[in-house]
Amino acid sequence: MTDFCLTFLGDLGPLPGMRVSKRIAGLTGGGSDGWDILRTSRKMIGDGVDVVELTIGEHDRRTEPEILDEMDRAARAGHTGYAALPGTDALRDAIAARVTARTGVATTRENIVGTPGAQSALYAAHVAASDPGDTALFIDPYYATYPGTIRGVGAVARAVNAHAEAGFQPDARDLDAAAEGARSLLINSPNNPTGVVYSRETMDGIAAVAQEHDLWIISDEVYDTQVWKGAHVSPRQLPGMAERCLVAGSLSKSHAMTGSRLGWLIGPAEAMAHVENLSTHTTYGVPGFIQDAGLFALEQGAAFEARIAAPFCRRHAAACAYLSDRGVPVVASAASMYLMIDVRKTGLSGEAFAEKLLAEHHVAVMPGESFGQAAAGHLRVALTVDDSRLMDALRTLADVVEHLSAHAA
Repeated sequence: MTDFCLTFLGDLGPLPGMRVSKRIAGLTGGGSDGWDILRTSRKMIGDGVDVVELTIGEHDRRTEPEILDEMDRAARAGHTGYAALPGTDALRDAIAARVTARTGVATTRENIVGTPGAQSALYAAHVAASDPGDTALFIDPYYATYPGTIRGVGAVARAVNAHAEAGFQPDARDLDAAAEGARSLLINSPNNPTGVVYSRETMDGIAAVAQEHDLWIISDEVYDTQVWKGAHVSPRQLPGMAERCLVAGSLSKSHAMTGSRLGWLIGPAEAMAHVENLSTHTTYGVPGFIQDAGLFALEQGAAFEARIAAPFCRRHAAACAYLSDRGVPVVASAASMYLMIDVRKTGLSGEAFAEKLLAEHHVAVMPGESFGQAAAGHLRVALTVDDSRLMDALRTLADVVEHLSAHAA
């Protein structure tokens, strides 16, 4: 009957009056999803144009062969059926041990549910934290999917600006003013797009607001292995916070396994039991052979993770030094595979500058406006091509900034 109905409806085309839900139609709030530059650059590449693509956080070094070998071994050994839904015990034990060692917070497998990437974990966290109609806070600048994730669970997305003049560190006073009646606050440190690591003072302020307003803190920590200066502090480490924190992590950035879609959500055991139930009704878990490969990857230890991170650390230092010498303002960042560049002195918006750079010079970067209004007039540059190609692109970018700034002055 299902096949007949699908064929019949396909022959008829869309039925009169049929529409998708307001929730799914309104994921982007009626505007762009922020990825227009990426789509344009991909079309140019498809048409044969040589574009230097510094847009998305995709490693130029692919998943290591030994991880792929383990994935193949596990699949051929038969781990291709329905896998343990919250994650295999061995994988969750390994994640728990890693989290405990890195944060000092006692963590067990009962605190962890495996998910198809951190994006799925963030969605599950908001389902756990919010009922339809509840207000969910997030920090602007933000990763482009955040407001849509919140709208997707039926909650009301409310942005709280972190200001460029304050180094994009969220101010507890701004959070406090926005938090009345809210149920959750989504944070991201190390931060995408800015590369900023939230200070202990910032985290203490976030914790105080969460406790004052009884908020869940949803913390996206996928860049925790890409910290070049200082130290990452998870809000879950702070006094009284472990029971109100839901932390998303993954192997995408730390182990160059973006396409494997292996992430996790960490939280109180009772909440994780409900998240496991949600997974039963949505994703139904992560394939077993990918979980086995993920376990193998984690077993390689911190030295392996440092090797994956090393190219971005090197490029970050070189790019900051070069742009500083050229007088191009760079946000003072300490982490991640990104740099955020301030182009306001050119007189152009980040969007207009990115469009000009792509159309005239075939260099694709993300405009700050793709990540919210707090980053307007900025660009996010992904350090995701080989060193020489990256520096050539930065020279072009600096030349354009210099030229436009002179005319604007």
